Amino acid sequence: MKQNKRLITIALIVLVIASVIAAFALGPGREEGSTAAEDNMVGVINLEGVITGGSGDAFLSSGSDHIVHQLHEASQDPSIKALVIRINSPGGSAAASQEIYQEVLKVKEAGKKVVVSMGDVAASGGYWVASAADKIVANPATITGSIGVIMEFQNVEGLFEKLGLKVNVIKSAEHKDIGSPTRPMTEEERAIFQGMVDDIYNQFIDVVAKGRKMDREKVKELADGRIFTGRQAKELGLVDELGNFYDALKIAAELAGIEGEPEIKEYGRKTPLEILMTGAPGLLQSRNIILPWGIDPAGLLRAPEMK
Repeated sequence: MKQNKRLITIALIVLVIASVIAAFALGPGREEGSTAAEDNMVGVINLEGVITGGSGDAFLSSGSDHIVHQLHEASQDPSIKALVIRINSPGGSAAASQEIYQEVLKVKEAGKKVVVSMGDVAASGGYWVASAADKIVANPATITGSIGVIMEFQNVEGLFEKLGLKVNVIKSAEHKDIGSPTRPMTEEERAIFQGMVDDIYNQFIDVVAKGRKMDREKVKELADGRIFTGRQAKELGLVDELGNFYDALKIAAELAGIEGEPEIKEYGRKTPLEILMTGAPGLLQSRNIILPWGIDPAGLLRAPEMK
C-alpha cells in the first residue's frame, strides 16, 4: 500500500512538471530579451496573481520587488519606446500596489508610453497600478474596479476557551498587542484601524482621479468596492478601450510612434524550473496555518489590502 502511494505521489509530481513545461512550450511566443538591432521595441511585463510585498512566495502571487525591478529595467533600456503591463490580478497589499504604481510613473517620466492590458481580472490593487498608465485596455468581460480598502481580523478567543488554552500578555504600552486574535477588539482599536483604512482609501481615490483625469467626487461615487465588467468600466471612464493583449500592444506602438510590427521584449518570464523552485517553498510554508508563539503580535497583523 505504501509503495502504491509513493508511486502515485511521484506520478503526480511528474505530471505537474510536465504540465508546466507544456504550458511554456505551447504558450504565446512573446520574445524575451530580443537581440534584434531594432531601437523601437515594446516591453512587456506580467503582473499576475495576488500582489504581495517583497519577492512573493508562491505560484499565484506577484512580489512587488520583482515587478519594480522589471519596471526599472524597462525605464533604463534605451531600446524600449513603450511598455505593455499585462495585469491579471484581484489586488493584494496596498503598500505593494503603491510601490509598483510609483515605478510605473517613473517609466513614463523616462519618456516611455505605458499601456495596461487587463486579463480576466484587474481589480482593487490591480486597478491602482493600472491607473498610472497612459491607456487602459480591457476585455469586455474583464472584472475590474473594486476601488476600496479592507482589513480583516480573526478572533480565536472562543476556540482557545474550548481547548483550555490561555494567553498571558506582557506589553510595554496599551496598543502593543493591537489586533491580537486572542481577545476582543476594543472600540478605540477599531477606530485606529478605521482611520488607517480611510487614509489609504482616500489615497486610492486621489490616484484614480489623477490617473483617469476624473473629478474626485465622481471617482468617490464609484469607489464603494463594487466591481465592473470591462464594458461597464469603459462607459464609466475607468477604461479607455476594449480589446485583448495584441490590441494593447498595437496601441502602445502607435503611442510611441513605432511603425509596422514592433519587436517585443518580455521581462521577468520565469522558466518552468524557476517557477517550481520559487513556488514550492511558498506552498510548503505553514505560517499562515499555525499560530506563531512568542513573537510581536504586530507580526500577526495583515496589512491593509485591496481585493
